[in-house]
Amino acid sequence: MFDTLTERLSKTLASLSGKAVLSEDNIQGTLREVRMALLEADVALPVVKDFVDQVKARAIGVEVSASLNPGQAFLKIVNDELIGVMGEASAGLELNVQPPAIVLLAGLQGAGKTTSAVKLAHWLQSRDDKKVMVVSTDVYRPAAIDQLRTLASEAGVAFCESSTDQKPDAIAKAAVSEASKQFMDVLIVDTAGRLAVDEAMMAEIAALHGTVNPTETLFVVDAMTGQDAANTAKAFADVLPLTGVILTKADGDARGGAALSVRHITGKPIKFMAVGEKVDALDAFYPDRIASRILGMGDVLSLIEEAEHKIDKKKAGKLAKKIKKGKKFDLNDFRDQIQQMNNMGGVANLMDKMPGMGNLGKASEAVSDKSFNQMEAIINSMTPGERRYPDSITGSRKRRIAGGSGTQVQDVNRLLKQHKQMQKMMKKLSKKGGMANMMRGLQGQLGGFR
Repeated sequence: MFDTLTERLSKTLASLSGKAVLSEDNIQGTLREVRMALLEADVALPVVKDFVDQVKARAIGVEVSASLNPGQAFLKIVNDELIGVMGEASAGLELNVQPPAIVLLAGLQGAGKTTSAVKLAHWLQSRDDKKVMVVSTDVYRPAAIDQLRTLASEAGVAFCESSTDQKPDAIAKAAVSEASKQFMDVLIVDTAGRLAVDEAMMAEIAALHGTVNPTETLFVVDAMTGQDAANTAKAFADVLPLTGVILTKADGDARGGAALSVRHITGKPIKFMAVGEKVDALDAFYPDRIASRILGMGDVLSLIEEAEHKIDKKKAGKLAKKIKKGKKFDLNDFRDQIQQMNNMGGVANLMDKMPGMGNLGKASEAVSDKSFNQMEAIINSMTPGERRYPDSITGSRKRRIAGGSGTQVQDVNRLLKQHKQMQKMMKKLSKKGGMANMMRGLQGQLGGFR
């Protein structure tokens, strides 16, 4: 999401990193570049002005002049101010109430409320071991209730039935009663959106809020809307006592303006960020980690957390035992590792979170998608015996595999060569151990697959 902003700020701040002394003159030029970078990222003008003023005030004060490395001190100031703009610390949901705790989602049509309801339910079930139910009070959009029912079923989330001939507040009351009967910990209420903010919509959702008295009222906003997101958020905040924000479509071609504007405009924290279409594509929002990624310093903590939740521990354990026993790393194992990388968002996602690698993430995105699909197709075109014994794959077999996978013989050769390299690496890593090392090694091998 922050690719362009990261690139601009990294270049700008790099010019100061080696300075022995920072003067008001050389800071002015840098601040001008920072201002332009933020405006190009579609950050709201009042936010840009306050941000630059704060950085300037700190930079020309004692803080930098007393530092042994003024360039690094300036970078730290920018980092601190980015964190301040986005909310200082991660803000979780406040669910310590008499169950069911009610979470109300509000926002414009198309912002992603329905998918966010299911993603949030899945998050609470898998991370916090909560029993969660979802309900739709959207009686206007065709198939809105059906959509939530389908998504909830696919994600294994309890769904409360409703119909378009009911009133939204009646649906909400019935859902609260049903959630209580089923001893649910949390009830997530999906509401109707409109294409634009209007009085009728605001009056309805305000009345709905009064009916269910939610513990959390989350504003769902599309990151692609840039600073318009901040304006819409303010309109909702004027009517509803918002407790936080869910930023959706953060994996798209967004410039980051929404993330840097919404918190400042509404005064409410961004609590979650949706980073894909899958049900588990929801991350807690950590301002310090996002600031680090914006400045190209990576986000290793989030990478570790992703590995914890998204790596299949059973498969990882089986592979570790197999390698430890001296058995060969075959093409079935190689395919498993490719799928594990896919689950973690591919090379682009990993590079985005690695220190100093953020700018390369976008460049590797197309490569990673194409590479994963192609490599899996090649392995899937092999017989079980060929996967177990790659050395048995002769020229005629390579031609057959290439034809079956829609690739060229040289693609099959390249995959077999990379498998050999991985096999050697696994042998070396068996003593050092660790799935993290395996994943890092795989990422290195995939970098050359085009």
